[in-house]
Amino acid sequence: MAKAGGAAIGVCYYPEHWPETMWADDARRMREAGISRVRIGEFAWSRLEPDPGRLEFDWLARAIDVLHAHGLGVILGTPTATPPKWLVDKMPDMLAVDHRGRVRAFGSRRHYCFSHAGYRHECARIVRALAERFGDHPAIVAWQTDNEYGCHNTVRSYSSAARLGFRRWLKARYGSIAALNAAWGNVFWSMEYRDFEEIDLPSGAVTETNPSHRADFERYSSDQVREFNRVQADIIRALSPGRDIVHNFMTFHVDFDHYEVMKDLDVATWDSYPLGSLDVFPADPAHKAAYARTGDPDLQAFHHDLYRGAGRGRFAIMEQQPGPVNWAAYNTDAMPGLVRLWGLEGFAHGAEMVSYFRWRQAPFAQEQFHAGLNLPNNEPDRAYFEVKELARDLARLGDLGRAVPARVALIYSYEAQWFLRTQPQGQNFSYIEQVFVIYRILRSFGLDIDIVGPDANLSAYALAVLPSTPYVPPRLAASLESFDGRLLVLPRSGSRTASHQIPANLAPGPLAALLGIKVTRAESFRSYAAVPVNYGNEARKFDRWREFVVAEDAEVVARTGDGHPALTRRGGAYYLAGSPDAGLLEGLLERLAREAGLAIERLPPGVRTRRRGPYRFIFNYGPGEQDISSLAAGDFVLGERLLGVGGVAVQKEGH
Repeated sequence: MAKAGGAAIGVCYYPEHWPETMWADDARRMREAGISRVRIGEFAWSRLEPDPGRLEFDWLARAIDVLHAHGLGVILGTPTATPPKWLVDKMPDMLAVDHRGRVRAFGSRRHYCFSHAGYRHECARIVRALAERFGDHPAIVAWQTDNEYGCHNTVRSYSSAARLGFRRWLKARYGSIAALNAAWGNVFWSMEYRDFEEIDLPSGAVTETNPSHRADFERYSSDQVREFNRVQADIIRALSPGRDIVHNFMTFHVDFDHYEVMKDLDVATWDSYPLGSLDVFPADPAHKAAYARTGDPDLQAFHHDLYRGAGRGRFAIMEQQPGPVNWAAYNTDAMPGLVRLWGLEGFAHGAEMVSYFRWRQAPFAQEQFHAGLNLPNNEPDRAYFEVKELARDLARLGDLGRAVPARVALIYSYEAQWFLRTQPQGQNFSYIEQVFVIYRILRSFGLDIDIVGPDANLSAYALAVLPSTPYVPPRLAASLESFDGRLLVLPRSGSRTASHQIPANLAPGPLAALLGIKVTRAESFRSYAAVPVNYGNEARKFDRWREFVVAEDAEVVARTGDGHPALTRRGGAYYLAGSPDAGLLEGLLERLAREAGLAIERLPPGVRTRRRGPYRFIFNYGPGEQDISSLAAGDFVLGERLLGVGGVAVQKEGH
């Protein structure tokens, strides 16, 4: 999408929404703003094929030619997120069904079931036609498959197609119904099946359905997303060689395994909406108030690092918020300067492109309140001028190089989230919250962080953190065994087998020898029943979860108030036997980081840093102006030592 070390600015554009007489002027003004990439086409199926089999591609060809004539590279989206009404009427069973059995009907978007073979065939047909027509067009620099897989809770469908597909998937996984019954423990409550054809989807039961059943349905549903995506990627790769194939992922979306989907793609892109995401994020009101118009200091960065890891080092932002959005409960406007800050932060984390959504605010339909770079009457909005400033910043910085390799690895697992929500055993236990708090603390130390998947090679890292990961697959267990840095393992890790049963040797299962412990009991509790923890000279607590650990071959570093091991150590591997309060987690992470030889800088509140190539970027999310002299390690290329809220400073280190 951009050359190594480069940084492209993009925009999302919908030529079908505007008179053709506006296209050339739009393209000219895009170039004047410093924009070089334009995404089009991802919602245009009804215009591309207004009637069954009647393809109308000429308007799209003219739009691409106009953009190309102005030196703009095109990212062409496949339109499969918005099947037209005639297609839904042709095969109404293509619609997804929710867990209550209600059909998710036509009238917005993402109205399809991933498991439906007929719809998958129709998607292949329209994608093939587009790739045959535009695959070798010199304007096309990349393709985007579909749009925001899983948005609006659309991964898991309880349709007839999903039920039949799930049965086939189970038969391929287990081979025999006897093997499935054993893996699921179906002797319990007389749930044994005689044949795969007897198995329904895990919904509608009187009380809790079998957790093994639900865990496998999560896996199956995730696999359907990958298979659906692969159909399109294979067609495009054959007919449009040399172009990147991407998909735009979302904020804190966990319903499918992004690492698996990325195996068929080249660049992980994501849609960054800092203010909308903060509004829906479960943070306390004081935190939301402090960052209501700047965004959470770590939320965007977390996803930059997550998707850089998923993309094997390559990621971009396909949609960057330019102003108020339309989809949160409350939609604040960004403080002046934040559109520029968010763009620079994306590039600091290694983004190849930051693309703004959208070129012009729509005066009709569902997104009328969603801001763009231009107002509906075509006057430039404030974000337009901030994008121009961003383009000047990038010209001044030149070649950014690559994101500096981090020394800290945070191991992130989609399957862990599925297992933990299948049987949370405590309503206040949240995998996402736990992972994010770990990330926030590490980043507040001035550390660069890589978020990696369970298959990652950990050998280059000095510190690794494994959040609660019930099922630890063999490859991850082997990687942790051979890791020679400092390792922190959080509770519930290794507590389940692949089929969601308790391991024969108890938790932490495959990590028992590494950690030298055994977990014999666990409890969850409300805040008023928090368990005191004596850590060093400080009184801390486990605030929602505690395990009773036997230290068989491990040193007890800290104990609970009632005398049970709270923190154990065997070599460089630590195990935390409960959910720590913020102070305990911060102190422990600082201890391990220092033991790992990492230099810690305690950043002021709201100030964050990231290194890319020769540069160190410093961002101020607030709440007030900050003197960053203590962070200075080189000359200021952008900004200065007094950094206002929404300000960015860039230092060239070693000069």
